[in-house]
Amino acid sequence: MRTRLERIYRFEAAHFLPKVPAGHKCARMHGHSYSVEVVIEGEVDPERGWVMDFAEIDEHAGPLVKQLDHQVLNEVEGLVNPTSELLAIWWWNQLSRSLPGLAEVVVSETPTSRCIYRGDSK
Repeated sequence: MRTRLERIYRFEAAHFLPKVPAGHKCARMHGHSYSVEVVIEGEVDPERGWVMDFAEIDEHAGPLVKQLDHQVLNEVEGLVNPTSELLAIWWWNQLSRSLPGLAEVVVSETPTSRCIYRGDSK
């Protein structure tokens, strides 16, 4: 039986977008209460009854939250232009190296604006 696990993380951070047109409001430094959803897909282990322990997801995502929380995202390596799209790809690249079953990363800047990234192959 195949299932999806979704774990949500939150952090506060500031950023500015250096490549937007002149006069765009996002060119100025501003902050967001970010939400990041990490989605794992896989087969349920018949012995344990789960795909993965949620704590295992936390072991991978927790350090990323600590790295970004209350920071200026533009100062984080790989996030010079921290759009939602590039932030979702950054998360994917950090997690996909060691987190089996990663299916998607969802980055929300606001409750009504989000980006979903499923890796290059999907």
